[in-house]
Amino acid sequence: MKRYTQANCEIEMPADLAARTLAAGRRKTSTLRAAALTAAAVLLLSVVGGVAVWQLQGDAPLPPIVDDTTTALDTTVAPGTTAAPVTTLVPETTEPVGSTQPSDLLLQLQLAKAVYPTAVPYPNAVDYDRPGGTFDTAGYQAAYDAWIGDRSVRRNQPAGYDAGLDASCIALMRQFLTSDDETAGENRVLSPVNVYMALSMLTELTDGQSRAQILSLLGADSVETVRSRAKRIWEANYQNDGLTTTVFGSSLWLSDRFSFRQSTLDTLAEHYYASSFRGTVGSAAFDAALRSWLDEQTGGLLREQANNFSLDPRTVLALATTVHYQAKWEDEFFAKHTAQGIFHASSGDETIDFMHQNSVGDYYWGDGFGAVAKSLRGSGMMWLILPDEGVSADSLLAGNAIYNLALNGYGAEKKTLVVNLSMPKFDTSSELDLKEGLASLGITDVFDPSAADFSPVSEEQIADEFFISQAEHAVRVAVDEEGCTAAAYTVMAAAGAGVPPKDEVDFVLDRPFIFVVTSGTGAPLFAGVVETVG
Repeated sequence: MKRYTQANCEIEMPADLAARTLAAGRRKTSTLRAAALTAAAVLLLSVVGGVAVWQLQGDAPLPPIVDDTTTALDTTVAPGTTAAPVTTLVPETTEPVGSTQPSDLLLQLQLAKAVYPTAVPYPNAVDYDRPGGTFDTAGYQAAYDAWIGDRSVRRNQPAGYDAGLDASCIALMRQFLTSDDETAGENRVLSPVNVYMALSMLTELTDGQSRAQILSLLGADSVETVRSRAKRIWEANYQNDGLTTTVFGSSLWLSDRFSFRQSTLDTLAEHYYASSFRGTVGSAAFDAALRSWLDEQTGGLLREQANNFSLDPRTVLALATTVHYQAKWEDEFFAKHTAQGIFHASSGDETIDFMHQNSVGDYYWGDGFGAVAKSLRGSGMMWLILPDEGVSADSLLAGNAIYNLALNGYGAEKKTLVVNLSMPKFDTSSELDLKEGLASLGITDVFDPSAADFSPVSEEQIADEFFISQAEHAVRVAVDEEGCTAAAYTVMAAAGAGVPPKDEVDFVLDRPFIFVVTSGTGAPLFAGVVETVG
């Protein structure tokens, strides 16, 4: 996989910083405002809302459900856990979803704790203003060097550390973004890396043919290979420095009716940064804790989905993974020039807000499509792919060209010219049931009570009766120009996506299009087909 770290994503240290910031002290108010708005330019995230493994119970009666937070919590810590000591305090009420602090409820349920790296913060120039309008150039330079060095260390992974990631994610995009009778005309959104990480964790919980089928989709020969790749992918993409957020979250939610292998939980914590929690599944307390974790890990952007999520009392364990992503455009749109226009949706014309910008950049074209890439500050690219008139998104998803372009930077013609970009503001989400699609990709045994092998989970014989009953994926992608200050371009008429004119091209996303968001390392964080905006 080609990486764009050097070509597109490094943030250059401004030349002659002292001269450019001589009046920084006097501009402090406006600088603070710009910094506060930085995070709002692009907000994208995904959550696998619970790969839940149920015990096969037939018609056997369910265990009693405790619906009281004072009795529903397991406060013991298993031997050898990596978790901090668990408090015995039992809250009278649960923390509300969206709390900015980890709730007591989560701490009490915790068996193994993932510890995220501490990222060196991106320096804010305002912090280096000095009295009299001077600027601490040396101090800023030192802080910048520390930040770029810290990020470079994480991204400097061995060659081939992510082998198989592209192929797996392409298979997932083809499967879940191609329309069918139920999704035709609807927006379809996926986080390929998020599903990849969930499947990677699932290899640690399975064995035999169940594991072999997952390994095949991941393009790996052993669980040890998956383990190494997942950890390096996590570390290479991790960014939580005040400039950009790219954080993968993982957790395991366990029933207190069974014993579980502590070694498995510790492996998940060490290699997948996954925390493990245990309590009375089906109780209000347990559901509240899970919803709180989902909400905290995704910055509240999937709060509606989190509020509606609960586990069946028969659930033995649930695996949850998240991606929280937040970045600012490298070249910002100018909000006051956003104007309404017509988007030719699959279901009919819609009047929506379009953002406009003109700049010198690369325009790509191939068989049936045109494309441009918008850089995200310190964090990768957003590829915008417009099918030619009469060409469907499904036909492009079936081929290879758009994947080669978005993930590897080749497979299309390219020309540098003035690109007049008109891009709709959109906020789209989707909820997918992964079971049928994963079965189509060859992962079948884990969904079959008679074939699933979850022996690594527990030493109890009952583990032979575990199987996956629920596999859900919820994604939200929002794009706007808030906080942007760069000039924008007035609306221009759409042109075909063929060979561009000599010096200038109008690229107007006024009909269904495809997008792919890649991280600073080129990993496909999000992908989708936008059929409607209004």
